[in-house]
Amino acid sequence: MSALKILHFSDVLCIWAYVGQASLYRLVEKFDDRVQVEEHFCSVFPDTQTKIDNAWRDRGGFSGYAEHVKMVAEGFPNVSIHDDVWSRVRPKSSASPHLFIKAIGLLEHASPEVTFSHRLSNRAARELRVGFFAEAQDISDWSFQRAVSEKIGVNFDEVRNKIETGEAIAKLAADYELAQSLRVQGSPTYILSEGRQILFGNISYGILEANVSELLSEKTNQIGSVC
Repeated sequence: MSALKILHFSDVLCIWAYVGQASLYRLVEKFDDRVQVEEHFCSVFPDTQTKIDNAWRDRGGFSGYAEHVKMVAEGFPNVSIHDDVWSRVRPKSSASPHLFIKAIGLLEHASPEVTFSHRLSNRAARELRVGFFAEAQDISDWSFQRAVSEKIGVNFDEVRNKIETGEAIAKLAADYELAQSLRVQGSPTYILSEGRQILFGNISYGILEANVSELLSEKTNQIGSVC
């Protein structure tokens, strides 16, 4: 039986994608080769100043949004949020870290021995999320991206080359276009069963597991009911 394809869309600056990261990895660990997860990015924070000005002008601006993020994290005991996140440290855009991750992805060597959590691009995304939310680092800055590149064992000059040649921006643009064509409404979003099921926002692991289990069961039944 072929693996169930899951499209996962997120924005690295999204608190819900950060707290939901554990559920994604738990899902992959449980279902292993029965699922095939494709990581994509959507643009929720293309310009953080404009976004906060528009959505939080009457609710305290960046300071109000910072408090909101801390309140969200309080519901997840294993999630750490630095006091300076959004109140003092404000990445200009998620596009920069997204571009960096896409460049990293272009340097990956596909191999069945490399697990989902050990893919270079996924390791980079995890380091960036932790860097921002837990350590209050400006992950839109190349200096921090360089440090992440070194940490996961990737030559930053090779990463920069993928950006300079336009290869990385092409991959990122394709992600953003795919998100629009599939009508992705937020981060994180899971698209299952070729678009017939869409889950987004604050999704518990239990809901994810139940939906995936049901779809895998349907695939099994379909195989047994045809000639």
